[in-house]
Amino acid sequence: MKNNLRRSSRSAWALVPVVVVLLAACSKEQAAPAPVRAVRTQLITETGGALAREYAADIRARTESRLSFRVAGKVTSRLVELGQTVRPGQVLVQLDPQDLKLTQEAARAGLAAAEAQAAQASADLKRFSELKAQGFISAAELDRHLTNHKASEASLRQARAQAGVQGNQASYAALSATAAGVITQVDVEPGQVVNAGMPVLTLAHDGARDAVFSVPEDMGPAVRPLVGKTGAVKVRRWGTSEWVPATVREMAAAADPASRTLLVKADVGRAGYELGQSATVMLQAPVRAAAGVRIPLHALAERDGKSVVWVLDPKTLVVQRQPVITADVVGNSVLVTKGLTPGQEIVTAGVHVLSPGQQVKRYQAPAADGSASSAKL
Repeated sequence: MKNNLRRSSRSAWALVPVVVVLLAACSKEQAAPAPVRAVRTQLITETGGALAREYAADIRARTESRLSFRVAGKVTSRLVELGQTVRPGQVLVQLDPQDLKLTQEAARAGLAAAEAQAAQASADLKRFSELKAQGFISAAELDRHLTNHKASEASLRQARAQAGVQGNQASYAALSATAAGVITQVDVEPGQVVNAGMPVLTLAHDGARDAVFSVPEDMGPAVRPLVGKTGAVKVRRWGTSEWVPATVREMAAAADPASRTLLVKADVGRAGYELGQSATVMLQAPVRAAAGVRIPLHALAERDGKSVVWVLDPKTLVVQRQPVITADVVGNSVLVTKGLTPGQEIVTAGVHVLSPGQQVKRYQAPAADGSASSAKL
């Protein structure tokens, strides 16, 4: 009897966990539905085959001269500073002229000796010509003095040329401005020894200004036809909102080996532009595809190695994944050539957390009075 009671007690206790689990299952509430996510959207439109591209530029003088000495020497003084305005003929840098003056004096002495020798040869030729006429010397003797006279005349011309060269070199000890302008770069200091042809100053000439910028080398075929066309590009100075038409004046024939970009210069005249001022150049350039739709770059997502966008059904507010083919990226925009058509509404924010068939709502930014306003972009 006792054994039966013990068996019944053990069986009852064994059923307790099962009952607890069943009671917990019966009392478990159903999972709450996923919240409706708010997303930003945009209606896409046809963009055609051209996009506006902007490039950073800086304003430079049409003509910039890198000035250098024609002779070597030691710099004794620099008479201008960076940014200083200079006039034509103004002395900018001075070399020590002592050695050049000594060389000039040596050339002058050589010239004086050549002049004396030429005078003596001329007098001898005249005297011996008279002696030949009287029959006191032979024709061979006269020919010798005639040859000596010609050699002395040649030596005199050589000495004169040499003296002129040394005189010019003595004047090269002073570097002067070749035109009116502004000193934009200084590469020499007093006490420095420079070689002939070594750039020491950069002079920006007064006159027209250029907006200088660089474009990727794949833009060469699109930009090169714009050279010489009036108003082909627009230029906006830093800190202003006004676009000014400009003309592309020249373009590099080859890309820079380091940056692989092409240098372009656009004529902006001179009114209102300061040297070194920053600017933005805008031009209309064709894209690689003939047509397509342009969407924000952040509207793209990647699934299984493919580019996709989320298309919103305006009636049901359900999103579906749409594979697309992209062509050209310009700044924050990308050109889609296949997969989308104008008039579709796509998600532009929150694309990485969506799933096919998910219910969404358009994000509404709060208005100033506290009410919600539509945020369809």
